[in-house]
Amino acid sequence: MNGSTLAIHTLGCKLNFTEGSAIGRQLQEEGFELVDFQQAADLYVVNTCSVTDNADKKCRHIIRKALDQNPEAFIVVIGCYAQLKPKEISEIPGVDLVLGAAEKFNLVKHLSDLTKKEAGTFVSSEVCDANVFINSWSDDERTRAFLKVQDGCDYSCSFCTIPLARGKSRSNSIEGVLKNVEEIVAAGKKEIILTGVNLGDFGANMPGEAYSFHDLAQELDKVEGIERFRISSIEPNLLTDPIIELVAASNKFVPHFHIPLQSGNNRLLALMRRRYKRELYSDRIRKIKTLMPHCCIGVDVIVGFPTETEEDFLETYNFLNDLPVSYLHVFTYSERANTKALEFEEVVPVADRKRRSKMLRILSEKKKRFFYEQHKGERRSVLLESKVVDGRMQGFTDNYIAVSVPFEEGLVNKIVSVDLGEIGTNGMYWSDCLKNSLQAH
Repeated sequence: MNGSTLAIHTLGCKLNFTEGSAIGRQLQEEGFELVDFQQAADLYVVNTCSVTDNADKKCRHIIRKALDQNPEAFIVVIGCYAQLKPKEISEIPGVDLVLGAAEKFNLVKHLSDLTKKEAGTFVSSEVCDANVFINSWSDDERTRAFLKVQDGCDYSCSFCTIPLARGKSRSNSIEGVLKNVEEIVAAGKKEIILTGVNLGDFGANMPGEAYSFHDLAQELDKVEGIERFRISSIEPNLLTDPIIELVAASNKFVPHFHIPLQSGNNRLLALMRRRYKRELYSDRIRKIKTLMPHCCIGVDVIVGFPTETEEDFLETYNFLNDLPVSYLHVFTYSERANTKALEFEEVVPVADRKRRSKMLRILSEKKKRFFYEQHKGERRSVLLESKVVDGRMQGFTDNYIAVSVPFEEGLVNKIVSVDLGEIGTNGMYWSDCLKNSLQAH
């Protein structure tokens, strides 16, 4: 395979990005040259998601795009969609190989040559065979890395296909995570975002001595050489007081949580098979804000779930409006095969789903603006990134406020102190006074 070119496109969550990066490194070690997905390549790997119906459509679009670049390219499809619908994907024109959850990290052994096939083949097995934790972290950004510490899920939410696509919950060891962190530090990253399918379930059901996400966070808080740890999405029932208190007292864990809610109506939460009620969710938010008033809190919410009435939706809307959260990730419910939610006959019309989604997205913008304005005039630490738009570079504060400053090459991948000035039309803070407002760490 020496001299063959490789391009990878990843759809979906940050966990997928960690795995796409890990597979890319594997193939580079075998002699492949990694190129941009927009270029013609000998091998294209499409790493799929299947959280929504739109993700499936995106997969097909990306396959067509790859074939437009090189009609003779060898096309491999991996990821969640590949586990759920391997035969269907193998029949898409131009697809050569489909690998399910248990085989995607064995891609190298399936590439005897890159000759296109007359028909696509698939190698898939029961999702229960995906029972081993595989290390992965993303290295496609100069400043930060997403580090997978947990995979799979033992929950059975009625709208979700992830357990069917990724299998049972499993985790890295604390020692394994620390070794990954050493590699990331050596690569020059300043920030690590801890990620997983059900991050708070870290350590559950693992053999040997019991350990938890709180145990992991305690060990990471002692690590030298990394400036920031950020916790990605964590379930409210697994976000314990000790975790919140650790973040509040830490110099490394930043004040930022992303906590799925899905609905502010307890009846719907029960139908969704969520493991908490709105009262627990509210308690977690109040606890965070009591210890860290400056903390950024993101929320996942689903609109249009079967049986959701207008009154139910307004209850969710008002619940979120009253909570001191910072932004929303709004998901319009879409039917997914083999989920319990398909059994519910009271389907919300698509037009109502879209209208409710739009209302919550407007609310999200208002929440974000209010959160930003609370910090106007403050000086906060910002990790500056390499992306440049109109002569300006961007970055995020510790509490996830987007900041834009004039570009200086020497400030890329530096954590600096920035005086938060005016909020620009693009929804981020602008600062132009470099000499007075920037102090490189």
